Amino acid sequence: MLGAGGLAGLLLLTACGSTRRPPEASVQPEQNSTRQLEKIYRARMDSARSGYTEADVHFMTGMIGHHGQALVMAGFAESHGAGPAVQRLCSRILNAQRDEIKTMQGWLLARNLTVPEIEINGATMMVHGPAYTMHMPGMLSQEQVDELDRARGAEFDRLFLTYMIRHHQGAVTMVHELFATDGAALDGLVFKLASDIQVDQTTEIARMKLMLETLPDRGGRR
Repeated sequence: MLGAGGLAGLLLLTACGSTRRPPEASVQPEQNSTRQLEKIYRARMDSARSGYTEADVHFMTGMIGHHGQALVMAGFAESHGAGPAVQRLCSRILNAQRDEIKTMQGWLLARNLTVPEIEINGATMMVHGPAYTMHMPGMLSQEQVDELDRARGAEFDRLFLTYMIRHHQGAVTMVHELFATDGAALDGLVFKLASDIQVDQTTEIARMKLMLETLPDRGGRR
């Protein structure tokens, strides 16, 4: 049996134990913040190990639709009386961007991701895939595409160069946005494709600006 002193000590220990907080209650806000940062870090490491990020997928998917519209625009050149220089430019655009579309579709397919399919009917293009592919930077409205389709000869050249400069600038913006995203473009093919698009289209922008400056005005004067 406990004596009076022993009983008093037991009661004191019980009282002290009842006021002790569980370990979870003692976690400080700073610890919660650290745990959140660790969670974000682990998620980014998982993305890096998987070989691609959401930004990579968004870029590849969106650029397929972007390139598709360039095929529509460049495809007008021969039938719309484009000048020799514009026809050569359009031929390069058609060859390069068809190949890049196949590359991007193959990249998505290899990862069991949604692969946009492009359907071109004259001046109309349909992209069967995520809706955002039709709303990337530099994309022309259907009214602007129809305007280009109505133009002929020198007027076509002028309008094509004006619109394709804007279109290329949009593609370069997409590359910049990709490279500015943490963890993006670590995949070798994504990085190479985006880098090539930036270099090629920046070069073509400069070339098209010079071509536009040397076109005769509407009165036939340079």
